[in-house]
Amino acid sequence: MAPSRALLRRITSASVRPCVRPTARFVSTCAISSQCIRSRSSIHSGLSRRLRFPASCVRSYSQTASTAPEPPEYLNEKELHVFNKIKAELDPVKLEVQDVSGGCGSMYAIEVESPKFKGLTPIKQHKMVNEVLKEEIKGWHGVQLRTRAA
Repeated sequence: MAPSRALLRRITSASVRPCVRPTARFVSTCAISSQCIRSRSSIHSGLSRRLRFPASCVRSYSQTASTAPEPPEYLNEKELHVFNKIKAELDPVKLEVQDVSGGCGSMYAIEVESPKFKGLTPIKQHKMVNEVLKEEIKGWHGVQLRTRAA
């Protein structure tokens, strides 16, 4: 939703200029005065299209996106085994494993996002995961698998 005109007037008249981030749906403030936003019209249109920002206006994060995910503490023993096996083989940037069978370990929902999937069709991505979990899948009733290239 685009900001109202009154909000635009308040933002541009403030001593701290806004820093519009193209991936966010909100206007945050930045101490950089004229470097982030050039005019009121760019605020309005900046929410719907990409803008280029100076390095001083971009938030730095403590972790990079390529770090391997850590297993959540709520995983049971079987979920943790599946999590660690996929993590070791596919180096995912995002990995979620959930027993959806009610705790008996016969069906899992797995979501994997890995750079190793780049350029592969979804079927080939699924085959890679199936190959990693070949022995485990033999004892399962089913698996819900979602994959994505990072």
